[in-house]
Amino acid sequence: MPKKKSDRKEIINGLAQMSHIGLTILVCVVIGVFVGRFLDGFFGTSPWLLIVFSFLGAGAAFKTMFDYSNRK
Repeated sequence: MPKKKSDRKEIINGLAQMSHIGLTILVCVVIGVFVGRFLDGFFGTSPWLLIVFSFLGAGAAFKTMFDYSNRK
């Protein structure tokens, strides 16, 4: 158990950064899936646009994490 306030602050900061990374990856992929499903329904191209936009969402997540790692 951390005894100093600065230790607690560092732990909370680390947990916040880890949850930020997880949420960013999740949101990017979910948005890609929803856009792909919508466009598949609109154009009748199931499942191709879902697959394409899922990969685009994953790529956006990796790019966001790469940019985030270069900021720190």
